[in-house]
Amino acid sequence: MMNPEDLQRLVTLAMPYGKYKGRLIADLPGNYLNWFAREGFPAGDLGRLLQLMQEIDHNGLSHLLDPLRKVTHRSD
Repeated sequence: MMNPEDLQRLVTLAMPYGKYKGRLIADLPGNYLNWFAREGFPAGDLGRLLQLMQEIDHNGLSHLLDPLRKVTHRSD
């Protein structure tokens, strides 16, 4: 089951390894997320977040993360 904090983590947690190491999970390209969907997501928290992001991206809902990005990057 997804919890609301997972959405915030998508815009704050960076991919820890691989071709896109250092890129926010929310910014991973769809083809990379789809590769995980075909080949298998990693175990644990990271895999759960990648799976959530793949679902969001696949359904064209990535724009729903934009307000969370603004909260994350505010300077006040």
